[in-house]
Amino acid sequence: MSVKKLAIASDHAGFSLKQVLIDLAKNMGFMVEDLGVDEKTASVDYPDYGIKAIKSVLAGESTFAVLLCGTGIGMSILANRFPEIRAAVCHTEFEAEVARKHNNANVLCLGGRVIGEEIATRCLKVFLETEFEAGRHQRRLDKLAKLYQTHQ
Repeated sequence: MSVKKLAIASDHAGFSLKQVLIDLAKNMGFMVEDLGVDEKTASVDYPDYGIKAIKSVLAGESTFAVLLCGTGIGMSILANRFPEIRAAVCHTEFEAEVARKHNNANVLCLGGRVIGEEIATRCLKVFLETEFEAGRHQRRLDKLAKLYQTHQ
């Protein structure tokens, strides 16, 4: 069995939560690549850090990515600009589970200002443990891919 790798990045608003999630992922057996920010700092622009984790997934260097900003919304907008990325903002374990089972999400977006450590860790744990169900869900993802191809 190959080692799974997780890329993680945050802006200033997600920094504290990022540290907690890194520990959890490592305890679950993931290799974790921390792509910044490297310290709690003044305001930074989330795209500067999120793109690093997205590129890691796109290059096949990471299995999944976790992106954190104040709400998770900005990071998800950034991530979903890339057709091979399926990013989901999650606030509950159920959302994290369905994001993987039905949407084959490969990026989890969380908001450092809207979700606490306990819920965030449960969301990440479920996200990393849940497999994609394929079947009828794959058909839907294929339709999304076709839409992208026809609107380039």
